[in-house]
Amino acid sequence: MDRLLKIARSGTPDTGVQFRKSAYGKDGIQSFLRDVLAIANASVEGNRYIVVGVDFDSKSRKQAHTIDAEDFSGKPSYQSLANEFIEPPIRIRYKPVSLDGNRIGVFEVGDCQDRPYMMRADFSEGLRRGDAYKRVKNTPVKMGRRQLMELFERKFRDSVSAGDIEIGFPGEIIHKELALPTCDLSAMPSALASLKLEEMLDIRKRSRSSGSTTMVARLTHARLYGTDDPYVDRSPDDILQELSQIRSKYRNQDSHFLFHERAEELQMVVVNQGEEPIIDASLAIALPNHNSFYVADSPPKRQIDDRFVTRTPDEIASYPAVSLKDDAINITAKIGDIPVGEPVDVFVSPLLLCIGSELSGRRFGMRYRLHGQNLRAPASGQLKLTFR
Repeated sequence: MDRLLKIARSGTPDTGVQFRKSAYGKDGIQSFLRDVLAIANASVEGNRYIVVGVDFDSKSRKQAHTIDAEDFSGKPSYQSLANEFIEPPIRIRYKPVSLDGNRIGVFEVGDCQDRPYMMRADFSEGLRRGDAYKRVKNTPVKMGRRQLMELFERKFRDSVSAGDIEIGFPGEIIHKELALPTCDLSAMPSALASLKLEEMLDIRKRSRSSGSTTMVARLTHARLYGTDDPYVDRSPDDILQELSQIRSKYRNQDSHFLFHERAEELQMVVVNQGEEPIIDASLAIALPNHNSFYVADSPPKRQIDDRFVTRTPDEIASYPAVSLKDDAINITAKIGDIPVGEPVDVFVSPLLLCIGSELSGRRFGMRYRLHGQNLRAPASGQLKLTFR
């Protein structure tokens, strides 16, 4: 944190450091993506920084402006936005820092050795796939074809061909297809709890319409929940309210069921068959989303008796970066250097999946793109997941 404070206090606007008066927030995502692209493509060594909550007066003196604490809550998740829209994958950390009694923010953009960094997907009419930016006089400026060609030519010197890369699932040989078992999702804790509440709701409605007492409801409650669980007289509206909150109430239990009790672990391997190591490699993966296809976006909490305990920072950091969207699941993994001829695991900790029986007999495509500092072009392809 002292290092970030030093950047905020002593840094000056230059190629590798940018200052901005206000936070990006939900309305400034396009500006955020442009600024990250521009600073990632800067011709500087080491990490780069974007300081928000600081500008300069007419005499070039710094002025600090407090950034709302909500901006650090992960909504929006700036790392997820970068994972979704920028390639090659790039590491971003965003931390609050106190400057002159004001809470400001500092983005640390990881050592960017795999330039050029570009948009991997359309964000808006003004920010399209393939767009790249650089900073000119502290302003992001769209790069032209000649500038991009110069970066690519520099990158391709002493480079490795994508044709020398093999990616797949581990085994005696590298597999391009992986069969995974399905499970009965009706056994999820929230699903079982919902069934009990729905039965209680039906009993309460029928009891009221027939003018009967609550005796039937009491007996049903004892059968469903046991005699040790005291009966509470609830109206149908009360039960409906509880039903609407059931997934939130059982979030930890469901996560334990999906990603511990019934989890399938997925690992991938990369083999470099070229003549040079691949430097600073990372892999981006895209999968379709489905309401019976679950991918953990973080390691599940550890269950100790009746409590659920958050994993250690090292366990969380070693898990792949997962971004869950309505129609797609995006996964990125930092691999590092890949030596010649040796299979290298993609994930430090395997990806955790759970597949519902509704998908039995189905098949999903799994698109990937491997980036590396000295790869002439990303190694891309598609693997297959089959469900049984």
